[in-house]
Amino acid sequence: MIDKSHSGTEGNGGTEGRGRTEGHGGGEEVRPAGPRDVPAVRAVTDAAYHRYIERIGVVPQPMEADHAADVAAGKVFVTGEPVVGLVVVEAFAGHLFLDSIAVHPRVHGTGVGRRLLRFVDAHARALGLGEIRLYTNAMMWENQKIYPRYGYEVVARRVDGPYDRVHYRKLLG
Repeated sequence: MIDKSHSGTEGNGGTEGRGRTEGHGGGEEVRPAGPRDVPAVRAVTDAAYHRYIERIGVVPQPMEADHAADVAAGKVFVTGEPVVGLVVVEAFAGHLFLDSIAVHPRVHGTGVGRRLLRFVDAHARALGLGEIRLYTNAMMWENQKIYPRYGYEVVARRVDGPYDRVHYRKLLG
């Protein structure tokens, strides 16, 4: 079972996708977000998650997050110039929680999501954590195809208020 002693979001605003835009998925680094990145963090998050509003019937939690506070707390890491993808992570005893991953729709399919997921693995290892946890809304079925390809396994499904969530974990070897 997943430790629910922390808040979280719907997991993935789309790491893989339909359209391809060349030139945006290259070998760009992932870096900590700074105060100047807050508008881009908000814009990429909104672009990535907006398509889910009608499907799940509520605004996905990442769209309502306090992005400035998350950036100030050192939880947000971005990639691209301009920013085209990001992760929000938080370290807990024994695991790293992947609170949100968002990739701008114009760069779906270019490797940005893959780069971010690899970064999360490396970040957890650098912190000495052997597990990554996340959850995604059950109505975001695309994510349920993506995470197992990257070594995540389903550990639970729970309803939390208006959100029906599938919980995942990845044990790092």
